[in-house]
Amino acid sequence: MEITIRKKNRLTVILPVYNRIQYTRKCLEALENQSYKDFRVIVVDDGSTDGTEQMIREFFPDVILLKGDGNLWWTASVNLGIKEAFVRGSDYVMTLNNDTKPAEDFIEQMLKCSTRNPRAVLGALEVNSKTERVSYAGEKINWLTANSELFNVGKKPYNLTGIKAVSHLPGRGLLIPTSVFEEVGLFDENNFPQYAADSDFTHRVKQAGFNVYCNYDAVLYTYPSESGSLKLRNSKSLKKYYEHLFSIKGGGNLKVFWHYAINNCPYKYLVPFLISGFSRRVFGYLIEWIGFKNE
Repeated sequence: MEITIRKKNRLTVILPVYNRIQYTRKCLEALENQSYKDFRVIVVDDGSTDGTEQMIREFFPDVILLKGDGNLWWTASVNLGIKEAFVRGSDYVMTLNNDTKPAEDFIEQMLKCSTRNPRAVLGALEVNSKTERVSYAGEKINWLTANSELFNVGKKPYNLTGIKAVSHLPGRGLLIPTSVFEEVGLFDENNFPQYAADSDFTHRVKQAGFNVYCNYDAVLYTYPSESGSLKLRNSKSLKKYYEHLFSIKGGGNLKVFWHYAINNCPYKYLVPFLISGFSRRVFGYLIEWIGFKNE
């Protein structure tokens, strides 16, 4: 059955950036080339020093540019964009990272899926731009072990269609009806300034009675090696170990994990979830480091 996207849908794409001008430009070019055209783009530039602002003003004059001072990080940047989207009137908000490249029909497929599933938050089928294999297709968290079952990683994307119910989603290519914010609020920038705000938000969305799906018909090409937390984890030193556990940029930040657990983990699983999660963060880096030094 052919699905028609309602004309009254007003979509705002929010792109938080800090440097990496080459990725920002490629992402904006991909948005310009979308098959569905009726949307606006807000870029929140949190203090870039590589000419990002000038590039956007010269080559993408229709993009709405908001400025930060370098202290917004991901979550506050996204929230700033969402507030601007509210002021300008939006039915949907899509969060997107600049190290991604949406397929030509990405937004079209997202809006079609949302038309079929109006009380759902939708994530993207992520495909590694180098291998052209699925790098993320949703997951289901195990609260007892603090592990997640990742779905369909390594498969060819054209073998996957439809939607998959998941426990939570990342913020890369996340489509959110604005009615969701009215019920659950914005992303939590106080407890999750850089990482885990997207997972926390989509858990709250699910608890509020909305559905959370990964849309396998909407392909988002990614560059996994550009992940800030992965770069930090792959750099082995005592300083990097400390940053991994305690800095805002650290993917293993213990304080962030604590808040994530307290906010979202069912009470009966909280103790084993905390033990497993803390152990993996504290000792996982060290085990990798020992293996790295022995190579």
